[in-house]
Amino acid sequence: MPKNKKTAAQATPEETQAEPQAEVNAAEREAELQKLQQELEEARRMAAENSEGWQRERADFMNYKKRIERDQALISQSITGEVIKKYLAVLDDLERALKARPTEGDGAAWANGIELIQRKLTNILENEGVLQIPAQGVQFDPTIHEAITHEDSPDHESGQVIEVLQNGYKIGDRVLRPALVRVAR
Repeated sequence: MPKNKKTAAQATPEETQAEPQAEVNAAEREAELQKLQQELEEARRMAAENSEGWQRERADFMNYKKRIERDQALISQSITGEVIKKYLAVLDDLERALKARPTEGDGAAWANGIELIQRKLTNILENEGVLQIPAQGVQFDPTIHEAITHEDSPDHESGQVIEVLQNGYKIGDRVLRPALVRVAR
């Protein structure tokens, strides 16, 4: 028998207690390791849930922000449209004044001044995105025209605009005021 090896009967009481103690420590360490691994997995799962929740909330916030910007643009366009409608009445009056313009004397100079004012107002409206709706000679479109009368006309096709009584205007795709027209039958 080798010299260094002792039998269980030859081992000292301290050595006999150390072996089960080492096995207990190894089992405790193994249990502690499993517990820590479970906690790590739980922490990873929670981190993934939090990350997903944060990403959803971020996407919701971006959608909210876009919706608010879109709503503000619509409100701004609506307010602008309401203010511009008031100026369209002034433009109509200037156009009516120019239809009856004098061609000679002091009245002609006055009419030239009125025409200048009318052109400036038209340019300002165009710079704001307001465009006149084409109506003379085109097919009647109920989304942009308002028919005042339907008349027989040998010179026009059925449904064609004969005369524009009041110009219509739109801003972007939105109709501010439809054109008042006479339509051929």
